Parts: sequence; C-alpha cells; structure tokens
Amino acid sequence: MNDATTELTQEQQSAFTLARQENGLVHLIMDVPGESMNTLKAEFGEQISQVLKEIKADTSIKGLVLVSGKKGSFVAGADINMLASCQSAEEAVALSRQGQMIFDQLENLTIPVVAAIDGLCLGGGLELAMACHARVCSDNAKTALGLPEVQLGLLPGSGGTQRLPKLVGIQKALDMMLTGKQLRAKQALKAGLVNDVVPVSILVETAEQVALAGKVKAKKRKLTLMDKLLETNPLGRKLVFSQASKTVMAKTKGNYPAPLKIIDCVRTGVEQSSAKGYQVEADHFGELVMTPESEQLRNLFFAVTEMKKEQGVDGVEAEAIKKVGVLGGGLMGGGIAFVTATKANLPVRIKDISHKGITHALKYGYDLLAKKVKRRFIRHSEMQKQLAMITGSVEYSGFSDADMVVEAVFEDLSLKQQMVADIEEKCSDKTIFASNTSSLPIGQIAAKAKRPENVIGLHYFSPVDKMPLAEIIAHESTSDQTISTTVAFAKKQGKTPIVVKDKAGFYVNRILAPYMNEAAILLLDGEPIDKLDSALVKYGFPVGPMQLLDEVGIDVGAKIGPILQAELGDRFAAPAAFDKLLSDGRLGKKANKGFYLYGNNAKKGKKQVDESIYTLVGVKPTGKLSAQELAQRCVYMMLNEAARCLDEGIVRNARDGDIGAIMGIGFPPFLGGPFRLIDKLGAQNVVAQLRQWSNQHGERYTPCDALVAMAEQGKTYYQI
Repeated sequence: MNDATTELTQEQQSAFTLARQENGLVHLIMDVPGESMNTLKAEFGEQISQVLKEIKADTSIKGLVLVSGKKGSFVAGADINMLASCQSAEEAVALSRQGQMIFDQLENLTIPVVAAIDGLCLGGGLELAMACHARVCSDNAKTALGLPEVQLGLLPGSGGTQRLPKLVGIQKALDMMLTGKQLRAKQALKAGLVNDVVPVSILVETAEQVALAGKVKAKKRKLTLMDKLLETNPLGRKLVFSQASKTVMAKTKGNYPAPLKIIDCVRTGVEQSSAKGYQVEADHFGELVMTPESEQLRNLFFAVTEMKKEQGVDGVEAEAIKKVGVLGGGLMGGGIAFVTATKANLPVRIKDISHKGITHALKYGYDLLAKKVKRRFIRHSEMQKQLAMITGSVEYSGFSDADMVVEAVFEDLSLKQQMVADIEEKCSDKTIFASNTSSLPIGQIAAKAKRPENVIGLHYFSPVDKMPLAEIIAHESTSDQTISTTVAFAKKQGKTPIVVKDKAGFYVNRILAPYMNEAAILLLDGEPIDKLDSALVKYGFPVGPMQLLDEVGIDVGAKIGPILQAELGDRFAAPAAFDKLLSDGRLGKKANKGFYLYGNNAKKGKKQVDESIYTLVGVKPTGKLSAQELAQRCVYMMLNEAARCLDEGIVRNARDGDIGAIMGIGFPPFLGGPFRLIDKLGAQNVVAQLRQWSNQHGERYTPCDALVAMAEQGKTYYQI
C-alpha cells in the first residue's frame, strides 16, 4: 500500500478509513480500534454508510479495494455481544435489515469493488466480502472462509443466505451454512467463492489489478451433470431441499431450529426472488436470536472465549515447552503425538516397549495427514514436514531434553509410578510428567515421586484429534507453575482445558458413570437397547449410552466402575449382570461383539441390536417407559452428580462444569450444560423429581445436599 495516503474520513476512531492510491484506486481499510481482530458492530452502520457516500460522490475513484488493518486477519465475524441487547425479535430483525442494506449499498457501487482477504473471513466478514464484486485471498494457512452462524443457533443475517448459493451453488451453500464448515483458500477457489488465490506478499497488488481491469464479471461456476440435474430445474431443486431437510432432522432430532430456517431462506430466494429471500432471512434471524437454543449456544461461546484468556493459576506465567515426550504408542499415545506436532507445532518423541507400537503411532498421524492432503486441505510438503516432527524409540533416547512427558500407558498404578521414576532419572529436574489416566488419582501416581510438584494429570478424550476437551488434574503437591504450563500446553494443542480436583473419576467420568449405570439398570428392567439409545439421542446426545459403551469398550467401563465405587460409594456400583458380558467376550466394537452387531453379522447402513444379549443377561425386553422418562432418569443422575462435584470443588465453577460436560461427553449444547439445565428446570423441580424416583426406585436417586440447599434457598448457579 502506498505510504502517501490521503485520508478522506474525518472521525479518528472510525473503524473504516479511506486511503487514496496513486493509481486512482482507493483502499477501504477496516481496523477496529483497540481490538486484536476485526468484528462487525451495530454502531459501524453509520460509519460505513458515510464512507460509501463519500466514495459515490468522488467520480475520480476508479475502483475500491477492501483490506484489513489487522495483519493476518480479515474479519472474524459480527460482534455477538450486540445480540444480547436485543429485547425482541423485532430489534434483531432491524439489525439484520441494517446489515443487508449496507452490503447492498456496497454491491451497488458502479466502480469495481474487490476484497483482499488474508486470514479469517467468517460470518459477517464473509457476507461483507460476498457483497464485493470479486474476492482475492491469500494462500496463508490461516485463511479460512465460512458462515458458522448455525453453531450459535443463528443464520447469516446480512444477505449470506442469498449471495452464497449464487457463488457456489445451492448444494455447496447448504453444506457450508448447515454445518458451519470453513473452506481453506484452495477449496474456496475450487468452489467459486473466490476469484484468485495468491501469496500474501502480492495480495493487495493482485486485488488492485482486478479492480483496475474494469467491471468484474461474475465467475461462472463449472456445473457437473449432477449439478445441472439438481440445481437448474424445479424438480431437482425440490429434491435437494427435501433431502437437506431430512438430513437435518436425522442429525438434530428437531432440537435446533436454525438449520431448517436456513433451508427456507435459500429455497425462498431461489424459488421466489432475492427480495423475498432477504425478507425471510431477516425475519428468521430475528426469531432465532430470541430462541433459548441460540441463547445457550451463545452463552457457551462466551464461556469458552473467556476461558481461553485465563491462565492455569492467576498471575503464574507458563514455562515454554520446546520438546515433548509421549510414553505409549497406542491409540491415545498416537493421538497425543499427532496434536502436539500438528497443532502445537512441537517435536515429539514416542517411546513404546515394541517397534510395532511405534509404527502404530506413526501410522495414526500419517493416515490423518494423508486425508488432509487428499482433500487439498494441506500440501504434501506440509504433510512431510509435520510427520518429521514425530519420531519414536523403544528406549529413552531423545528424552533427556523433553520439557514435558505425557504418559499414555495402561491403567495400572505400579506401571505409571515406574514411568514417573524413569522420567525423573532420564530427564531434567524441571521436566513435567503428565499422566493421561482416566480414573487413577494423580496423587497416587505421584506418591513415590522425587519431584511430585512436576506430576500432573492431563486427561484427553478419544479420539484425541477430534475431542476438544482436556482435564488438567492437579494433586496436592502439584506446583502452580506446572498447572499454568500444562494449561498453556493443552491450549497449544487446540484443546479447551478445565482444571479439576484430584479425586476418583475427576469430573467428566464421574458425572458420566451414574448416567451410564442408570441406562444399564433400565436395560435390566426390560427397556430395549435401541429404545434407550434413541431416547437419549432425541434428548440431544450425539450417541446413546449403550452405543457409547460399545464405542469406548465395555471392559473399560468395567475397570473404572470399581475404582469409583471404592472411592465414592455404592451409587457407582455397576450392575452385576455386566460380568456376564465380559465373560461372553463382549468388549464392544473393538471385539465386534457388544450391544450391537458388527462385522459380518451386521447389515450395512443400519445399526442392529444383538438380540442374544437379552438372553445372556436374563431380560425380556418389554419397554414400558416413555422415551422422555428414560432420558430424564439418566440425565437427572448426571445433574445430581454434577452438583456434588461443584460442591466438592472438583470443578472450579459452574462454567467449567458446563464446558466439561458438553465438550467431554457430548451433553446437549443447546441445553447449555448440566448447571444451565438445573437453572432452567429449577433446583426445586429437580429435587422434587429425584425424591419421587428415590421413593419409587431406590436411594441412588437421593438428591445431594448442595442441590437440596439450592432448592430451599431459591438459588441458581448463574445470575438470571
């Protein structure tokens, strides 16, 4: 950009500045004062309208290039805070209409308007870019384009539902908006979302060339035969919209209103008119802003954002981690090594007792990266570079300079204690030993350590490359420095870490166990396996409890149960009939034998219950209870245990407890988490229901003291 710029706007604090170039073009620079990233705010409406007015009045301007004043970031989206101030759907509709009107003004400029995109271009940022006549983006690895509003229970409200289908086609547009999927630069080019992809060093120059070339012609999308059949005639489009609606209902079970409204917006714009589409978009946006589902999803967004700013221990800075060791080359070890190398960009050394284990761990990373290359997500050279970060050995060679060692071996206390001793001998005095145990108390693992202050729990969830949560477990002697460093490390791996107290089951497994046990008890009472799973999926969980047991491994659940029972009491006792499952070799999916049929016994495309399991456990399935009661009985057990955990200080606050449940076990996000749900239901109602079931079905339903006290005092976990 030319240093000799002439500022045309007068207001110093404006987020939008016009800078004239010597070639007759003008740069419209967006740079929100005091913010690290650009976000669109309601108060910018007047500012940008004034800027566009100035551009229209100056006939000497040959073209406009929209650029960001934030290095490596375009526009991250709209500022969600402004939605909280909306008291009615009408106010939210007005916000949507304002955005539509401003972007229409930009699109209707008679001079060429080109967006130069480097970094994140999401939500309102992409809607802004789509209102330009052309888009050029950088090949920066951080460049990503998408409309993720659905993840907040919303839809793109500033024309996005109308402009995106015209650029990328109906099917691609629906795929992007219904999933919140983000496209990398090359993917965006292939889809027709951008006109060109260039190195960041020539991004603005290329955008200027496009603008100087005169009126930008809309880039014609190459239509496949299937595109022509499905998108260019009414019958084909009807099939597309019908199938999209069916897919949405199958995935959401009707718990999320936004996806169907997105489909309606696109359908209206395509089948009727853009004007009608814009109107429907604004109306639906207004309705969605006021829904409880969107409110809870926005609460979750703010909670995670707030957590990202926090350290493990206030005022204690993390030490730099430069090299990491991983003990164990199994599924977890391979996953931990992968996210360390690819997300944290740190060299990793894996140790396993066999070369086979090392090979498995390396193949884990290779397979994941090969998929990314195949989808053109990364280049082959980048894949090779990332794979080179992961090495392995059956000895401790290469461990002496590791700043942190993550242990992912079998759940055996003496083995883990031996690992601690080995690392203390082979590594430096400052090396942190982080155990990925899912159930053993960290204090016991550190019991024989010479430097217990360096020992901490770092509990990942499987599969490590996908699950966002990590539990950081500090025992009594863990130093504050170790806590802060481990939290920072988990963040670098792309995880959302919660710090929890060192007690059996920690937080996530502890609240999951009563939920799973209740499902098992209901099964033994005659409730069918598929009915149980269906009830909880309809409630909002990604999978039902019986399928989850199959996925995790019935033997894994069997190992954790006795540990929890010994430490926390008989309410964690697993049904005795489950011993019969293990005796029968039913370990779940990994053994092709569990609650469901697998391998050659299973029909393709449909999950089938293994009916022989009923005979094995001596049950005749009758299914007397409603789906609602099945779901409530399992979920209320989880709510009760979550209340206990917070009362005991297992989690630091309700916010951490909600994030942990949603990200760790798939608690329905639209319900906000266990503590948000208790507030919504009312502690009095939860206690009353638990007491009723306690009288009918046994002491395991007895509400905990903390929940009873809340009910009596009329308190809530969050200020309402």
